[in-house]
Amino acid sequence: MKNRESINRVPTNVITGFLGVGKTTAIKKLLSSKPQSERWAVLVNEFGEVGIDSNLFEETTESLNGITISQVPGGCMCCTNGLPIQMALSVLLAKSKAHRLLIEPTGLGHPKEVLSMLSRDYYRKTLDVRATLSLVDARKIKDDRYTSNDTFNQQLEVAEVIVANKADLYGPGDFPELLNYVEEKFSLDSKLIYQVEHGALNLEWLHQSALDKNLVSPEHASAKELPSTLPPNLEAPEEGFISAENSGEGFFSRGWIFNSDMHFKLDKLLSLVHGVEAERLKGVFITTKGSVAFNKVDSVVTQLNLNEVNDSRIEVISGRIDTLEGIEAELLTCLA
Repeated sequence: MKNRESINRVPTNVITGFLGVGKTTAIKKLLSSKPQSERWAVLVNEFGEVGIDSNLFEETTESLNGITISQVPGGCMCCTNGLPIQMALSVLLAKSKAHRLLIEPTGLGHPKEVLSMLSRDYYRKTLDVRATLSLVDARKIKDDRYTSNDTFNQQLEVAEVIVANKADLYGPGDFPELLNYVEEKFSLDSKLIYQVEHGALNLEWLHQSALDKNLVSPEHASAKELPSTLPPNLEAPEEGFISAENSGEGFFSRGWIFNSDMHFKLDKLLSLVHGVEAERLKGVFITTKGSVAFNKVDSVVTQLNLNEVNDSRIEVISGRIDTLEGIEAELLTCLA
């Protein structure tokens, strides 16, 4: 019988933040600066059902050794009884033998629920939960849609380290307004707050201790050992395409996965992406000019060339369900 390396008190950080704040970019930069001798694992939960973020990590994981990515679509991480996420976590730890674990909840998930799950007796034996990092765009403090949102406020409340990302886009009063908001609602005494550009997190922030008040075990706190297999994520069909929907926290998502034989015209895709009105759009596509990724936040579209991908997929998240209508027909007009 082979000796199994035990999983013992893996340093763990939750990296949270609202939709489109730049969590995935920030984690990619952290992975690029990890010590070469260490193995790191990343557990990503997406609000949408089709799962795209693992494709966006592709180039980072290919260029670096010792990184294992696991993805759970469907926004279920923040339910403390959410079996898929608990199973995914157990499988990921067993597979990666990680020296550090990063957890990226969906931007619409309640981080208190995540921390509560990680505080269960079973995880206390396997995880050493360190500081929670919450990314925030300080410009959003002026927007009632954010400051009235319970998830947005929870992300600031539970953070030991608040990271004001996209600081290069701030006006003179944006960061001071964030400081005032956090002080009035949660107090600055127990929090570190930094400004960064382009998700440039500091490795040292991961070593900060978690506050005991954020690590309160839920009722029925004991968790049983979980099965070693997971229900499969949605995959591309053998031909054609499939779609899936989700909703919650006042938002709606719709996603599509296209068979790898379906190639898209890049110029038409660009036009479609720029024209969609939504809080968030993410996609990876096989085009006639190679594989590309699109990311749209605050009406700003970024495009990234990728190595070969297995299929094309797109996820759109909006606060209005009517904005999702018609996208499927437009996607089909982009086919080569």
